Amino acid sequence: MKILVTGGAGFIGSHTVIALIENGYQPIIIDDYRNSEPFIIDNLCEITGGNITHYAFDFGNSKELSKVFEKENPSGIIHFAADKAVNESVSNPLKYYHNNLSNLVTLLNVVAKFPVEAFVFSSSCTVYGVPDQIPVKENAPVKKAFSPYGYTKQVGEKILADFFKNQEKTSLSTLRYFNPIGAHPSALIGELPVGVPNGLAPFITQTAIGKRKELTIYGDDYQTIDGTCIRDYIHVADLANAHVLSLNHNLQKKESVLLNVGTGEGYSVMQVLNAFQKVNNISVAYKIGGRRDGDVPAIYADNSLIKQKINWQPKYSLDDALEHAWRWEKKLAER
Repeated sequence: MKILVTGGAGFIGSHTVIALIENGYQPIIIDDYRNSEPFIIDNLCEITGGNITHYAFDFGNSKELSKVFEKENPSGIIHFAADKAVNESVSNPLKYYHNNLSNLVTLLNVVAKFPVEAFVFSSSCTVYGVPDQIPVKENAPVKKAFSPYGYTKQVGEKILADFFKNQEKTSLSTLRYFNPIGAHPSALIGELPVGVPNGLAPFITQTAIGKRKELTIYGDDYQTIDGTCIRDYIHVADLANAHVLSLNHNLQKKESVLLNVGTGEGYSVMQVLNAFQKVNNISVAYKIGGRRDGDVPAIYADNSLIKQKINWQPKYSLDDALEHAWRWEKKLAER
């Protein structure tokens, strides 16, 4: 069964491609490498031991997209392709509205002509804004977005829900996930930040390897355990597995679902930094900076629903993720 993966050479997409193959699916990648590099495809082939069909273009290109649908006739779609940096979206909102929303509409216009059985959407816990309670449940109110990125995820969810109401043969999975970190245990694929990293883990690893002088911790005066922001850090391979399980659920039970994907535990920035230094036996230079636009003080998941609905469980610990991320960074340094 063929599954189209937009952004399939990206951080989460590439790990999901592996999980799809391991579960008997044939992934079809569309990626323009704006958040990745072509060597990731070669490494995916090395990990999986076979060739992977891939197309290099912007998924907002309706003509090329239609050609792929006509040729491949996919049964499902996992949609990752989007811009994802909170603070960049504050400074360059039009980039986010174009790629995350306008291009999504383009994709759905093609889906209207070439229907699929399942559609899995990469959403985000940013839709909750500053939550009233943590851990956050799926029925928590969607608050005013802290950033254009968060807003595009809120609107993207609404666009998809409205569209698929009229597509009775398609089931929709909307996955609101928390903070993906780590890398494949083989160290052949992992996160490839463009420019200065926005995520904590690659900023730590790049500082540890010497690419950056020091790590900046944005704010130490939040009302948290040590004053730094708290997040739910999930290993990217566990997140990838959630996509495949939700796809299975869509295809087999023909039921749409909206699910949090997180470990259910919150760790502060300082706790993550300390854990990285301990598990990898290395020290990382850091400084305290001011608060960053768009940052929520604390958020982590209530993951009881995803465990119940699709029988998902995280396999990897925070230490595992930080060890794998460091292994990947060292492998990159050898290139």
